[in-house]
Amino acid sequence: MFNLILFGPPGSGKGTQSSNIVSTFQLQHISTGDLLRDEVSRQTPLGVEARKYMDQGLLVPDEVVIGMISSKIDETPNARGFIFDGFPRTKAQAEALDKLLEFKNTQIHLLLSLQVPEEELTRRMLGRAATSGRSDDNEEVITKRIKEYHAKTAPVENYYDQFGKVERIKGDGTIDDTFKLLGKEIEKYLLPA
Repeated sequence: MFNLILFGPPGSGKGTQSSNIVSTFQLQHISTGDLLRDEVSRQTPLGVEARKYMDQGLLVPDEVVIGMISSKIDETPNARGFIFDGFPRTKAQAEALDKLLEFKNTQIHLLLSLQVPEEELTRRMLGRAATSGRSDDNEEVITKRIKEYHAKTAPVENYYDQFGKVERIKGDGTIDDTFKLLGKEIEKYLLPA
């Protein structure tokens, strides 16, 4: 089982590239946002627990999210592997994810970090906001999101870097060019399905 974290700041193309990776390498996509919505809608015990926090506008505790990830892995025992999108966001979450995967006799094999200059991130997000009506539609909000990413989430990259699991990928080319670079790294572990 091959496990991958696709990493990068807002606007770096994680969503687009996740789709490409899932279809080419047949990995299961784990998006914590999707997991939360699914568990809540099915009213599972974890979903009921998560809803208590969400209804109060609070973040769902890491242990509840880890429980949902564990359930998702257990539901797909024959998966070639998983791509984690939007998780882990903190070093503590990375450590908790590693413990869970160790318990399941697997690990994170690779963190691919999309490297995109801030001015390109801003340009992309302004364009995305204009076409999709997303809320991050001004430079002030975008700058704040990028700063938040660097302050809170970038330490996850440093955590996995100490284990030699990080590859930094130039992410400001075309979608196809970026995917070729990502695919080259993944193919060191797993061939396309």
